Amino acid sequence: MIHTFLEYKNIKDEKMSKIIVSKFGGTSMGNLQAMTCSAEIAKQKNSRLIVVSATSGTTNQLISIIKNASNGDIISALQTIDDICTRHTTLASETELSKQKLEIINKLIQELKSLAQGMYFLKDATLKAQDRLQSIGERLSSLIFTEVLDKELKKLNPHFYCETLDARDYIETDNNFTKSKPVTERILRHCHSLKERLKNDSNLHYVTQGFIGKNENGDTTTLGRGGSDYSASIFGEALSASEIQIWTDVAGIATTDPRICPDAVIIPELSFKEAAEMATFGAKILHPTTVIPARRGNIPVFVGSTFSPNQGGTWIRKVVEQKPLVRSINLRKDQSLITISNPRMLNSHGFLSDLFNIFSIHDVSVDAITTSEISVAVTIHESDLNTELTNDLEKYGRVKVEKGLSVVSIIGNKINHTFGLANKIFESLRDINVRMICQGASLHNFCILVNQNDAQNAVRNLHHKFITQ
Repeated sequence: MIHTFLEYKNIKDEKMSKIIVSKFGGTSMGNLQAMTCSAEIAKQKNSRLIVVSATSGTTNQLISIIKNASNGDIISALQTIDDICTRHTTLASETELSKQKLEIINKLIQELKSLAQGMYFLKDATLKAQDRLQSIGERLSSLIFTEVLDKELKKLNPHFYCETLDARDYIETDNNFTKSKPVTERILRHCHSLKERLKNDSNLHYVTQGFIGKNENGDTTTLGRGGSDYSASIFGEALSASEIQIWTDVAGIATTDPRICPDAVIIPELSFKEAAEMATFGAKILHPTTVIPARRGNIPVFVGSTFSPNQGGTWIRKVVEQKPLVRSINLRKDQSLITISNPRMLNSHGFLSDLFNIFSIHDVSVDAITTSEISVAVTIHESDLNTELTNDLEKYGRVKVEKGLSVVSIIGNKINHTFGLANKIFESLRDINVRMICQGASLHNFCILVNQNDAQNAVRNLHHKFITQ
């Protein structure tokens, strides 16, 4: 087909008017080679806003700095800061960062030292200070990657240019430090001018930080571990993006963890509902909250590999062509089972409401629930278990806690409307003791609670029965 010049211009204008938001994870920021691969993908996909994580391993190092400094081991904390400084200044040198940007990197390293020293002298690390310190990883990587992407874009078009965007100017959150929640209506308002700039200047591209935001007082906050995916989805919704891309170190979302089942296969497409269930119950590729803004905005999400961008990946959409009974088998480790028993619970108005308000007060997410006439059993992550929580729960009955458990979930479609499914599940688990079952609340999920030592065998058996057999 032969296009006129005007038709070509219309095609180009239509392409540039679409806003694609891409997120690149820590391994994609790991070194100059990885950053260059990421920049090439962003260029090829015409991503206008790129969200980045901290360089690989940096967030773990920042967490260790907090721990060591607040525990009085300032020597180890400073050694780790030196490692971070060396890695990022080396990257900066390799990318030939300007003197002005090198000064910003030095200021960020000095800020990191000051925060660590403050924690050391106080022998304490407030959640507010932790968020400020952890934000430095993304603030460093975004500055360096802006330079890499700018050079890559100019190879395609000398008029293209890239700037660093401070996510904190757009992602407003509540005051719940270390696991803040976005204030959506304010984010939409903050991003209106950003959307207009991108639409009015087709040469402009932005690199910004995942994981971080700020509250109404201007304090730096974080969205919780793995929150960079969430940031990309939040920006995607606020900018009315045509798609959101999540680039990581694996070529899509698999039917289960390939480390448990080497015969796991990449899933070509998922519905938003399936993806939300998978993320909640153990799929590590997506942050559990990522799907929420994308689903609200009906924005398709693509998950692919930075290092094998042509090997396909997984699309997450509102409507999918195929809806298999079982889509995946997922594992959520480190679960605790809390059982609250009270004979007065029977026919007691408001008992469950009061009980679950305790979990809300402690900001603890419940994964699975079952009830009987006189007891309620819930699973939570072991990291959320604490004495204050159990003491408050004991006001409502006798509390029993069991640790060392895992939730294995069968994710699919019409799970609770399929005859004989439970029989097949328990045939696969005949040598494994099932501690709890949670089924019926969702069309997409059947959960079982097993001993952590049996969990991987349960996943293998179920994956073989429903996916690879």
